[in-house]
Amino acid sequence: MPVMSSTSDRIAELRKSYERAELGEDASHADPLKQFDQWLSEAIAAQVPEPNAMTLATVGGNLRPSTRVVLIKGYDERGIVWYTNYESRKGQELAGNPFAALQFHWVELERVVRIEGRVEKASAEESDAYYASRPLDSRIGAWASPQSQVIPGRSVLVTNAAKFGAQFLLQPPRPPHWGGYRLVPDEWQFWQGRKSRLHDRLRYRLVGGAWIRERLAP
Repeated sequence: MPVMSSTSDRIAELRKSYERAELGEDASHADPLKQFDQWLSEAIAAQVPEPNAMTLATVGGNLRPSTRVVLIKGYDERGIVWYTNYESRKGQELAGNPFAALQFHWVELERVVRIEGRVEKASAEESDAYYASRPLDSRIGAWASPQSQVIPGRSVLVTNAAKFGAQFLLQPPRPPHWGGYRLVPDEWQFWQGRKSRLHDRLRYRLVGGAWIRERLAP
């Protein structure tokens, strides 16, 4: 019979009471983008660690889901934007199945935001503009890393960075395999931790071009 480790024992005993805030229908925005903007602004103001970090979930052709953390780099009525390598695992999975989910977890505020929808590539102009705004080493890094591919060692990355740095100097162009994605939401969920595990959970669904707000049991 398996023997449970002491760490596993401690995990089973962890408890937290969520009592910081509440999320009611009357106090929330009818537009989920406005609600998100408020919560993200409050996360930034509270100086939580990396408030712009979000988990991105995709599903490949083998129907196996995968997740990774990316950084939001823009949002508006069109959707949520991040940038990455198009040839990475997530890029390949999005090419085969353009639906994905995002999740923000602001632990200190006891809040979670979940977003689902269809993903499209950002325009070349948007990707060019963001790429040009990045630090030089990050721009070279986009050339140097064959993201998600097996490499024999870190020396490959260092060698590639030196090669492309010498080739492009201070003006590396945006790699053709690198750019932005935009998730166009059709569902949002806002979760606020509450006492006794009776959490507040509001869902927004896009129905006929309008957002329907409803409460879900936690």
